[in-house]
Amino acid sequence: MINRHQTKSIQIGACTIGSQFPIRIQSMTNTKTQDVAATVAQINRLAAAGCEIIRCAVPDMEAAAALAEIKKQITIPLVADIHFDYRLAIAAIENGADKIRINPGNIGSHERVKAVVDAARERNIPIRVGVNSGSLEKELVEKYHGVTAEGIVESALDKVRLIEDMGYENLVVSIKSSDVMMCVRAHELIADKTPYPIHVGITESGTLISGNIKSSIGLGLILSQGIGDTIRVSLTGDPLEEIKSAKIILRTLGLRKGGIEVVSCPTCGRTCIDLIQLANQVENMVADIPLDLKVAVMGCVVNGPGEAKEADIGIAGGNGEGLLIKKGEVYKKVKEEELLDALRYELTHWSE
Repeated sequence: MINRHQTKSIQIGACTIGSQFPIRIQSMTNTKTQDVAATVAQINRLAAAGCEIIRCAVPDMEAAAALAEIKKQITIPLVADIHFDYRLAIAAIENGADKIRINPGNIGSHERVKAVVDAARERNIPIRVGVNSGSLEKELVEKYHGVTAEGIVESALDKVRLIEDMGYENLVVSIKSSDVMMCVRAHELIADKTPYPIHVGITESGTLISGNIKSSIGLGLILSQGIGDTIRVSLTGDPLEEIKSAKIILRTLGLRKGGIEVVSCPTCGRTCIDLIQLANQVENMVADIPLDLKVAVMGCVVNGPGEAKEADIGIAGGNGEGLLIKKGEVYKKVKEEELLDALRYELTHWSE
């Protein structure tokens, strides 16, 4: 069991984060925030898939104003992502953002940062202090002779202290890098230096394949040390894939239960069915079934039952027939083309 680093509880809309609560899954819309209908539709799809906190880019005043209407049509907390213009942060707060994400270093003067903090304080809105390796201050790059984990942590803690000195401690910390091991090291360094919840992610991790691999390694190493209160798997692609990956990462680490886990064999010369397609069909099919089970998808009726022994239920197919397997024992034979429907029937009638 992973013992989590103790962090304070922070309320984001109806969702609370911190070490006393489950690690929350986040994503970010890739629609134009100004397009309310498209943004709402995407957020609601993400929420249905398991997203618990959503972030939207706020590049201009039109986007800030759109937040008010978006908020009316969604059920999960909305975070406004702000860069450079402090007025956008204030406008986002005024239009109902549940949290704002800023890097105080690119917001501008002390007075501008204070104006944002004052607006957040007035409505008790958390501020996520976000620092990325790509935006590290020149003096810290020079101090540490390059971009380093130590520099990222020092930058983040400087920003935290700046806001604390303004009398505000409703904060979340985020330190990210596209360099996986640098990101891991930075989280190891900061974990004991801040009481605030930490949002974890590997920024700009890449496309579906490379991004998932980098995120799985990075998040796995960080979360396995008990560090992190919310996560985002940043992928270049459909944000729905981020939610799927985040759920698998948390479940694999034992940090989240619930949902069906699909395991499948890698295929070999004995495989007599289109196992790749079948496994993907099963994974999509079980996404809406609220059970905490392990389902095995095997391509060989010879070894399938044995290989599926640790699963609650499994299927194996080949040569026109398929097997339904429960706890390693053959439960039923069906026609190969009926495998998927037979499995769904068993899962939807599991408690009967």
